Amino acid sequence: MYDNLFYPLKHTYDLGQLPSKLIFYPESITNPWLIAAVKDLQEYLQIQKEWTHNFGFNTTIDSPVSGKMFGVLLVETVNNSIGYLSAFSGKLAGTNHHSRFVPPVFDTLSGVTFVNTGMQLITSMGSEIDSLKLINAQKNSEEIEFLRAERRHLSIKLQNEIFDRYIFINHSGKEKKLQAIFQEAGYKNPPSGAGECTAPKLLQYAFLNKMKPLAMAEFWWGMSPKSETWKHREFYPTCKEKCELILEFMLGQ
Repeated sequence: MYDNLFYPLKHTYDLGQLPSKLIFYPESITNPWLIAAVKDLQEYLQIQKEWTHNFGFNTTIDSPVSGKMFGVLLVETVNNSIGYLSAFSGKLAGTNHHSRFVPPVFDTLSGVTFVNTGMQLITSMGSEIDSLKLINAQKNSEEIEFLRAERRHLSIKLQNEIFDRYIFINHSGKEKKLQAIFQEAGYKNPPSGAGECTAPKLLQYAFLNKMKPLAMAEFWWGMSPKSETWKHREFYPTCKEKCELILEFMLGQ
């Protein structure tokens, strides 16, 4: 095993079917090497007991149903081993780290002081606003509006500081901050959740560990009570809103 997040395939296939360059959905899901990697990860999701997340299959779990996007990246290591990396979008079972999956580009749950302090201040302001409303919303209207404006300012400042910690690397080893990627494309700020999808996580880990990306696929696992778009086990393309510009940098010159 190359490292504890690289998983070699249980069976090998025709080497001639290995992609010469990185392929994505829909081309990737016809590749036998990648499909074998997807099946391996899905078997793990069905039997694992390391963590509990309510995908909607178990009615005894007392938490909101929340399906999740998973990603698989077929890679070749520096010693020519073929295997795969896997990732999940956002958080899984309330955390960013699990033994089978690559880490986030930046971990907002890692106890970073500025994140914790900022979130505590925002929460405290919200509680103070609620208290003023209960006492006398009309009489305290000016103070409430002042606190709302301060909370909004603090929230924007904190979000920008968080975005500033997302630093991506491309295949050539060049680094660029998330803010710069979007601002150079004409956006004021990145969308919320940018950098938390599976594709950037997978490529970041592959490039940092000198692995060659060969094929990628993302599939939905679980139920989705809020949208009919996401179907269990179905494949989907990488999202344009959050990922397209990041991937253009990571895969560009």
